[in-house]
Amino acid sequence: MRVTVLELPARFGAVDAAFREVELLLATAPPGDLVLLPEAALTGYLPDPSGLAEKADGPTAQRLQTLAKKHHTVVVGPLIEREKGHVYNAAVAPGLFHYRKQHPWYVEQWATAGTAPMPSVRIAGLRVTLCICFDIHFLPKLDADVLLFPSAWVDDEGDARATLLPEVARTHQVAVVNANWGLGRPRVNGQGGSMVVSREGEILARLDGGARRLDVDLPGPR
Repeated sequence: MRVTVLELPARFGAVDAAFREVELLLATAPPGDLVLLPEAALTGYLPDPSGLAEKADGPTAQRLQTLAKKHHTVVVGPLIEREKGHVYNAAVAPGLFHYRKQHPWYVEQWATAGTAPMPSVRIAGLRVTLCICFDIHFLPKLDADVLLFPSAWVDDEGDARATLLPEVARTHQVAVVNANWGLGRPRVNGQGGSMVVSREGEILARLDGGARRLDVDLPGPR
């Protein structure tokens, strides 16, 4: 499987601008079998994106599906979802899966915790699952080859992901594909550094120096 990670800069309330950047990044070269966007990267994560929430099959999901068809790939993107008076921090691959974050972070007072299990799908011959940011601290036993990990990471000191994600990879014997929010407004410690980690815990590639796209080939199933 070839994965494409896009790291979008932190911005708030500029959905059209975020989609334009995704289009530009995908146009630079054919994407892999799967494209992963960061957590809440289309609406912005801070201060409170609940005012931008929409239905699961609303404009965002439709635009993600259009991108997937245009580029002949699977696009996994963020969705701030509203249903029956609740708002969820979600990730969707239209037509394939829809997942609501089970463990909203402390500042996500606007978000209702999802109750459905992590998704389990096959893409390019590999078993793929997904968790969103703070979920990483509450993982069950994984029956997968690849863990997709969209995040809006916040870190007071250093970057714990560089230690945490290799540990998760080794413990669960999964490759970890992380798309993290990039430097932007607001500026928060922990932004940038999207990475792909092998099942053995080796960081195969990492975004630094302002780059916004990462393409990595993952090995076949175990």
